[in-house]
Amino acid sequence: MTIKEACAACNGTLIHFEIDVPVKGAQVDSRKITKGNLFIAVPGEKTDGHKFVNKAFELGAAACITEHEIEDAEGPCILVENSIRALGDIAQAYRKTFNIPVVGITGSVGKTSTKEMIASVLSEKYNVQKTAGNFNNDIGMPLTLMSVEPEHEVAVVEMGINHFGEMDRLFDICRPDIFVMTNIGACHLEFLGDLDGVLKAKTEGIKYMSPESLLVINGDDEKLATLRKTEGIRVSSYGIDSDDCDVYGTDIKSDSIKGISFVFNSDGNKAQAYVNVPGRHMVYNALAAVCVAKELRLDTDQIKDGIFAMRTITGRNDFVDINGFTVINDCYNANPASMKASLEVLSRCKGRKVAVLGDMGELGAEERLLHYQVGEYAASLPIDAVFLSGELSIEILNAIRMKAPKLYVYHELETGGMIERLLDYVETGDTILVKASHFMHYESVTESLKECNITDKE
Repeated sequence: MTIKEACAACNGTLIHFEIDVPVKGAQVDSRKITKGNLFIAVPGEKTDGHKFVNKAFELGAAACITEHEIEDAEGPCILVENSIRALGDIAQAYRKTFNIPVVGITGSVGKTSTKEMIASVLSEKYNVQKTAGNFNNDIGMPLTLMSVEPEHEVAVVEMGINHFGEMDRLFDICRPDIFVMTNIGACHLEFLGDLDGVLKAKTEGIKYMSPESLLVINGDDEKLATLRKTEGIRVSSYGIDSDDCDVYGTDIKSDSIKGISFVFNSDGNKAQAYVNVPGRHMVYNALAAVCVAKELRLDTDQIKDGIFAMRTITGRNDFVDINGFTVINDCYNANPASMKASLEVLSRCKGRKVAVLGDMGELGAEERLLHYQVGEYAASLPIDAVFLSGELSIEILNAIRMKAPKLYVYHELETGGMIERLLDYVETGDTILVKASHFMHYESVTESLKECNITDKE
């Protein structure tokens, strides 16, 4: 794609310099610019990307997308009404040049870990480009598409939304050949209303799928199961102990915090696999990868090796040894389903089991009930202590006191005070789960655990 072609794709107005220079990838952070990149100047709450246009040119940007003229610009600028919209339009045009399979992934829980699993499995046969981290919104997804190079043979793209209309836009840009849906859960209810609203929002893009496309669904999910016979497209389902699914897992055995083994069944064949990350939910992620791998013609050994090779990313169910503790660092985000899944993982760990939980956001009118239900679930598990902060987490506290009055639980509105009590409580050998929605900034909990000086309290 050249500057001229990028300009045409977004109906921009080209200002300054040459137009037939090729562009290679795109960035919204000027510090990440490499030679040939397209820099997208986005006005933000904290800073305005337009201030860094010339810095981008210094680092080798081929051109910049801007929403107003830059008087002293040192290179070609494409003037548009909306930079983010323009990025999507350019990515959409670039996507049309692909002749490789594109795998799109969405769902309320498990998008990122499923993306990592699918990419790990497919990498046993193909050169795979994947979404970095969880960069899955109307900026991150187009940037992922723009990062696909000629050597890549498959693209695995995460697609995250929290409003109606957003999936329609992402799908129109991405047009995945294989679309994976992990589950429908109580997530973003503030904007989507209820589970039916979540399903409606997540499936907006299915109308763009062709008869050759493949929809991969979690057949154990009540809402997704309704898509089994979607007219006009092929559907592949996966589940646990569900022989009515195309791919299903059996013989699941937890190996404490080391991982989990299972057998995947497909087309009458069975194979033993092992995930190096604990939790029953990881089996679902692996089964989704089996469905995709079968579509892209991987053999059984390649699938097993790819499942075994998968690793989590930082901040997502990431096991870290810190100061004699085992910390389950899962503080990037949270909703009721992912909170319960992480608590289940904690309950299987050795030593004292300590849950450090915080508020979950965007849950709508039932946010207090949903927090209370997390507390009920925590109370049902063999864990030793729960530390909480935040206004909504009071409901977790109330549920635990009602359902498990002997379980040690501590709550403060402010995270700082809670951390002080946590550091007084923990001992060498404890396993500590750290989980809350991103706005709670629970990375401060993990950092405090790293910096504390705890001696063995025998």
